[in-house]
Amino acid sequence: MRNFNEDNITSAVLASLSGCRDERTKQISEALVRHLHAFVKEIEPTEAEWSRAIALLTETGQMCSQTRQEFILLSDTLGVSMLVDAINHRFPGNATETTVLGPFYVEQARDFELGAHIASAQDGTPMIVEGNVRDSRGEPIAGALIETWHADDHGLYDVQRGTDKSALNLRARLRTDEAGRFWYRSIVPAAYPVPSDGPVGRMLDAQGRHPFRPAHVHFKVSAPGFETIVTHVFIAGDAYLDSDVVFGVKDALIAQLESIEGRMSPAGHAVEPATALLAYDFVLPRQR
Repeated sequence: MRNFNEDNITSAVLASLSGCRDERTKQISEALVRHLHAFVKEIEPTEAEWSRAIALLTETGQMCSQTRQEFILLSDTLGVSMLVDAINHRFPGNATETTVLGPFYVEQARDFELGAHIASAQDGTPMIVEGNVRDSRGEPIAGALIETWHADDHGLYDVQRGTDKSALNLRARLRTDEAGRFWYRSIVPAAYPVPSDGPVGRMLDAQGRHPFRPAHVHFKVSAPGFETIVTHVFIAGDAYLDSDVVFGVKDALIAQLESIEGRMSPAGHAVEPATALLAYDFVLPRQR
């Protein structure tokens, strides 16, 4: 274990892993060494560049807090989160497509009745969200849990405003009715930039990229015996649909935001005048 150079050090590090007791740990470690060493050999960083890389990772960790996860943001903006999502959700047939969870999900948000208004301040353009949850054969799934959350009309989430759990806004937990239907009232969300005041923001600027995400509504849909779907519904026509900074847009997840002229939605719910309608149906695959 001596006299290493750029030609033999990779083999030496790989050999040092021979005593690894867990096969999965060994597989991951070997792949990490091979690819990391290949990356370094390809770019041949100066010592100053490598020090800056270490500093970026250090600051990324230092930026993390209870309300901000800079490492998730780094993973998202490098496309790694979407790659992991794609690998882990190879659902068959007509199952709803998935996308990243994002950093603003809150477990055990407030429970609402169907039809409730989930915007506490109710500023912004009124919106009603309607949909159905079915299985792959088209049968309704009663009692499915709908967890939903989105940004406000300024592009901010409640947790970014420093609200405590009792003041959470624009997020809810609802259950589908006996016919698999759900609906609730809110406001139209806006496109927004991901937090760009830290190392990830500097990286995006250096790469010549903007930090914006197109307007969307998050959904996490689950039911006993079915795979859980985590996804977004994107609003058609948004300027950032083709350049989402986290690579999360899929054609099947884009929905047209329609204006309801009358006082009843297509699903038969009373609405205020000039209400926007976001309609989307979800298909859950059965657990394998």
